[in-house]
Amino acid sequence: PDHEKPSLHEPPPLIVPPIDLGAFLSNDPHAVSTATRLVNEACKKHGFFLVINHGVSKELINEAHKNMDLFFDMPLKEKQKAQRKVGDYPGYASSFTSRYFSKLPWKKTLSFRYCDDGGSSNVVEEYLASTMGEDFRQFGKVYQDYCEAMNTLMELLGVSLGVGPTHLREFFEGNESIMRLNNYPPCPHGTLGTGPHRDPNSLTILHQDNVGGLQVFVDQQWHSILPNSQAFVVNIGDTFISLNHGGFKNLETYLIVIYVLG
Repeated sequence: PDHEKPSLHEPPPLIVPPIDLGAFLSNDPHAVSTATRLVNEACKKHGFFLVINHGVSKELINEAHKNMDLFFDMPLKEKQKAQRKVGDYPGYASSFTSRYFSKLPWKKTLSFRYCDDGGSSNVVEEYLASTMGEDFRQFGKVYQDYCEAMNTLMELLGVSLGVGPTHLREFFEGNESIMRLNNYPPCPHGTLGTGPHRDPNSLTILHQDNVGGLQVFVDQQWHSILPNSQAFVVNIGDTFISLNHGGFKNLETYLIVIYVLG
């Protein structure tokens, strides 16, 4: 529809001060106070924030992006070894060919489950090796390591809510997370990679590539989130809002670029 078509002009950027997670984890009282205040303010206003000095190595992030590109560049027949089953979420999907909606997102995805069970299993590595073949075991290990690196952010949210650094990690312990690789090919005119939506989950941790295209709806207009290779974009989802009795807002997003999120 015309009212949903992307604008030819880039929307104004939304300037958000990045939160220094390294300073927060140093236990310096001032740094902890500043970080938790910024998180609290951001989540009450629009539902997202950026974190830097998060402790996830640049090498791991680069490997995650590199392996994602290698996967989506493979012939279709090879990618379909991990074809998503009807009614399930793990696996490969090409949204513009397998969906039945009238407005199709122009993207390809590879999703898999992750469960923080204390390191006793390698669910990501085993899934990718079993679906794609043993040659993909190292590929799976990259994303196993990536998922395990995403756990620290719950501590910051717990402190900002006044429930302590371990409460949320303990609450979510044993529950499943979704790791998703999204690839957005160049769109035909008038097509969107993904239309406006709200995340239904608890927390989305997004790492953008350098192409750009992520947009967020704040104060009744769309704003661009400029790529920052040093930062993760954290988005509060509907489930987390419900747990917090509506105190934190959810973020509507336009996602039009390649990204890795956990």
